[in-house]
Amino acid sequence: MDATARQAGDDNQVFLRGRLATAPTLRTLPSGDELLAFRLTVARPPGDRAKVDSLDCATTKARVRRTVSRAEPGDELEVAGSLRRRFWRSAGGLASRYEVAVDSAKLSSRRRSPHRQIDA
Repeated sequence: MDATARQAGDDNQVFLRGRLATAPTLRTLPSGDELLAFRLTVARPPGDRAKVDSLDCATTKARVRRTVSRAEPGDELEVAGSLRRRFWRSAGGLASRYEVAVDSAKLSSRRRSPHRQIDA
């Protein structure tokens, strides 16, 4: 963070607790870094018309990749990071979207699934 942002009191910290929506996807960037992308589904407050928000998350951090890669859709994750806006060129021109750049992740609970084996 630069001096201007600190003086202005800017703060870009995100904490989310939600369910892994789909299996994460791993891709290798031209730089050679590995990027893990995943989506969290986070419940909205009671009474809101929409019940959940689906939020894009991504990380290049090996520790976070290992944690999220062990999770299965429906498992609850806690992630922390910052909000980023990505830009790219598409057929329709310049496009953008926001995603959470994840710095840390913790698997909070597993979804109960008939396919999981329980060790006795």
